[in-house]
Amino acid sequence: MNTTRPVRFRGPLRTTALWGAALMSGAALLLAGCSASSPSSSSASSAAPAGGPAGAHGPAVPSAGGSHATQATQASRLALATQTIIYTASLTIEAKNVATAAARATSIVAAEGGYVSSEQESLSRSGSARPTVSLQLKIPVAVYQPTLSRLASVLGNRTALAEHAQDVTQQVADVTSLVDSAQDAITQLQTLLKRAGSVSALLTVQDQINTQESSLEALQAQQRALGRETSYATVSVTLVSPRRHNVTARKKEHGFVAGFAAGWRGLRLVISGLLTALGAVLPFAVIAAVLGVAGYAGRRRLMRLLRRRSRPTPAG
Repeated sequence: MNTTRPVRFRGPLRTTALWGAALMSGAALLLAGCSASSPSSSSASSAAPAGGPAGAHGPAVPSAGGSHATQATQASRLALATQTIIYTASLTIEAKNVATAAARATSIVAAEGGYVSSEQESLSRSGSARPTVSLQLKIPVAVYQPTLSRLASVLGNRTALAEHAQDVTQQVADVTSLVDSAQDAITQLQTLLKRAGSVSALLTVQDQINTQESSLEALQAQQRALGRETSYATVSVTLVSPRRHNVTARKKEHGFVAGFAAGWRGLRLVISGLLTALGAVLPFAVIAAVLGVAGYAGRRRLMRLLRRRSRPTPAG
């Protein structure tokens, strides 16, 4: 019976085997440490470009600050670009011919892509009222300022001008958000409608869809109205004619009829003056007449008494 004996290393061979096993264990530990440290090094290398390396690459910090400033500037410009404003103005102009001025204003606005939304005329020349034309003009926002300046300078003498700007950015954003939410709700309800298992559930979902659609139509109408108001500026123009003087020059007339009319006017003026003077003197004349009559009556009585006393008696 053959038996195999285990091989035993003795002397230098045993020492060499031990050193080889130790070297292999150290290499295995070194490889394990490198594999554990590689994720941190890769994350550090990926984070370095974003914030800029520290220490040796110090100048990278100002460049980060500059990028923040650039981003802030771009954000402010974007805010201004997305700002929604409603522009309104009121303009009053004196024009010699208000009808001609109104036609010219209409042509100027139409040439810039606008239109006249309302017009009211009062051209009666009777009485003290002045002819007036009132226009409400819709002007595209892009050409609002130059068109308003032109209207104020070419139609006549400007007497009044008032401008107003209303920021409705938040209102437009709110309406847009509500429209989106209503549309999403309708989509979800339509999905539920397809999965409704009973007639009652079907009717309930359909009622909710009808309610949401009504709200959506109202919101869309409000959105369209805001879109028109923010796309076109509203300018109210009032055109009035200059004030007329009451003094009118009369033509000189000659002849018998003209002389008779002048004499008649003079006679009426004289009679009117005399009657005015008589009316002013009459109260004093009445008082003077009463006092004169009373004085005359008293004088006559006194004279009678004196005569009776001055007569001689028969005995004397």
